[in-house]
Amino acid sequence: MPKHIGIIMDGNGRWAEMRGLPRSEGHKRGVERVHETVEAAKQVGVEVLSLYAFSIENWMRPEEEVAVIMELLESTLKKEFESFMKEGVRFRIVGNREKLPETIRAVVEVVEQETRNNGNLILQCALSYGGRDEIIRAVKKAVVMGAGPDDITENYIAGLLDTAGIPDPDLIIRTSGEQRLSNFLLWQSAYSEFYFTNTLWPDFTSGELLDAIHEYRTRSRRFGKVENSKNLFAERFPGMPGTWDV
Repeated sequence: MPKHIGIIMDGNGRWAEMRGLPRSEGHKRGVERVHETVEAAKQVGVEVLSLYAFSIENWMRPEEEVAVIMELLESTLKKEFESFMKEGVRFRIVGNREKLPETIRAVVEVVEQETRNNGNLILQCALSYGGRDEIIRAVKKAVVMGAGPDDITENYIAGLLDTAGIPDPDLIIRTSGEQRLSNFLLWQSAYSEFYFTNTLWPDFTSGELLDAIHEYRTRSRRFGKVENSKNLFAERFPGMPGTWDV
């Protein structure tokens, strides 16, 4: 089973437009899918679920649409708080918090604080998030801390990212048929498996989440290593030193 699943929740606007509805209706329907997905992930034993809710580039969208998304976020967090406590869900966000409205930051901080000891599932919400922005902020932290060239290691940088202490995603799912990362967990997804579906996010069900997990379990993750201990190069060219396996 994948311990950590990331989902790029894409297609809310298109879902609404296809039905002649305002884009805000797509976002409202998308929020409903979040609750079902969290429940399904928890039931099958996923430890971390990361949802790409709002990218740092999304601030460039029309003010009306951004306002609707922020209002939905605030109301959803207040509504789901009791469920988080009852179901043992720890909530946290990753992203550039400075860009969030003060009212949103206040609600997020309360929910994060109150759920910090819950241990059944970590629900990580990428909000005002961009992978490049996260790495830049991590580098700036290193400079402020006076890090020298010898201090800069993978573990050091990972410890300065928003996701510090959270395992890298095993599986990343993207809905709506697009096949790109869109600046999501760039550092952390170096060896993630990917699952793309044409389903728009408001139509994504727990059944499709299980399909993605099933597909993941059929794959062989080698992390650049060779699964078979036999050296195929040596078999074909006996007597020659070294290996070309990568």
